[in-house]
Amino acid sequence: MKIMGLTGSIGMGKSTVAAMFRDLGVPVFDADAAVHQLQGPDGLLLPLIEEAFPGTTGPAGVDRPKLGAAVFGDSDRLARLERIVHPAVAAMRSNFLRDNTLAPLVVFDIPLLYEKGSDQGLDAVVVVSAPAGIQRARVLARPAMTTEKFEQILGLQLPDAEKRARADYVIDTGVSLEETREQVVGIVRTLART
Repeated sequence: MKIMGLTGSIGMGKSTVAAMFRDLGVPVFDADAAVHQLQGPDGLLLPLIEEAFPGTTGPAGVDRPKLGAAVFGDSDRLARLERIVHPAVAAMRSNFLRDNTLAPLVVFDIPLLYEKGSDQGLDAVVVVSAPAGIQRARVLARPAMTTEKFEQILGLQLPDAEKRARADYVIDTGVSLEETREQVVGIVRTLART
């Protein structure tokens, strides 16, 4: 089995590319989806998060705006949250690998792959990228997104140029969906041959 990391800054089209890998039959572990499951209604982490950050959870799970306000801009509080979340996500990732032992290729979709050092032990890393103007337009079209929030998020992420420089493969999503899909197919074929 080959394990490929998939990452990209906000608004680069990573979710679209992950879906393309799935469409080709490649199992994809979505780290964000795992976090949402762990923090959703009846989520495994709710008691620990509520204990650490009182008032940030409820019947619907984590109140993301409240939790965000509790940790955003405070590196100690963010690190405390990560100590709660990361081990649980790692356990889910291990279960995913166990469930897909016969797959020749799997993808770990991890938004902050480089930022959190999650690129270790992978066979390849794919970075999803698009021109800055396209990225900006995509992100600012999201509900409740502001220029200030976008800039704050970018400040927490490794610059796109550095991610591209470190990647084994770069998928350009500033082109048509069909051209993007062709890039995905090419990567799967290349990895299947090696």
